[in-house]
Formats: sequence, structure tokens, C-alpha cells
Amino acid sequence: MPRKRIPVVAGWFTEDGAGEFRLLGTRCPLCSSVFFPRQDGFCRNPGCPGGEPVEVPLSPRGTVWSYTDGRYRPPPPYPSDPDAAWEPYTLVAVELAAERMVVLGQAAPGVGVADLAVGMAVEVVPGVLGPDAGPGSGADDDGTVWTTWHWRPVDTGSGHAGSGGGAR
Repeated sequence: MPRKRIPVVAGWFTEDGAGEFRLLGTRCPLCSSVFFPRQDGFCRNPGCPGGEPVEVPLSPRGTVWSYTDGRYRPPPPYPSDPDAAWEPYTLVAVELAAERMVVLGQAAPGVGVADLAVGMAVEVVPGVLGPDAGPGSGADDDGTVWTTWHWRPVDTGSGHAGSGGGAR
């Protein structure tokens, strides 16, 4: 039986199979400010008289602005199964130059802090919350897969991904 795929947050990214995977933001038609997470209904730029923001796909690539690893289980009130094995994860803050913003997300599976450097080129790719069934993971007991986005280093063709360097 095929698993039902549901976005963690509807409207924040395109779905698999619908062309190139992209994060979705909104742009104010009056001041051209871009927002992610998306801002529907009004422009949140305090210097703008307002306008109905329109959906826009964000740049599929950016550069690593900062990164870190999460090595501990979040404390209450965050839901977490204390009996499940804890898997560290890597968070990446990516600067999208065209939109002039930084977007946070998890690194793709298999990408850790040792694989990243400030200034490195990365791309947004589809992902899931986790590999196993259960609350807080990629699939629920009913087979639902919760989809999200990840950041993955871009292969520059030089034999290694990305470029740049420096401290995180």
C-alpha cells in the first residue's frame, strides 16, 4: 500500500513529482519584500502601505551562512519518545542572495557538520522528518510520511561538494 505523503507545513514547499523542488515564499507587489515563512494576507514590512502578497518560488540554491549540530533530545514540552534511540541532526542556515534572507533547515541525511563550511554552496532538496514509523519521525503508525525540506552541498564538479571555508 502506498504511503500518504503530507507536508509538515502546507504551502511552504512544492510537492515531490511536480517539477523542481522549491521552497515557497511570498512577495509583496508594492515593496517587493519577500517572506519565508510565507506571509499571506498582508505585507509585514512596517514601511510598506500594504499589499496582498503573492506566492513565489525561492532560489533553489544558496550559501551556508552558519551551521550546528543537535546532539541532545529536546526537553519537555517538545514531544519525544524517551524509549526511541536519539539521532543527532545538523541544522543549516542558508543565505539566499536573490531574496536577501537566511532560511534555516536540516541538512540532508548523511550530511554532518564535518561536511559543511561557511560560504559553501548548498541546494534545497525534498526530505522527510525521519526514517522510521512513529510520532515525531518520517512516518506515522498509519503509514503517513511527513515531508519537509533539507539542505545538501552542491557538487561543483571539482571532485568535492561546495566551496569556501571558515569557522561556523
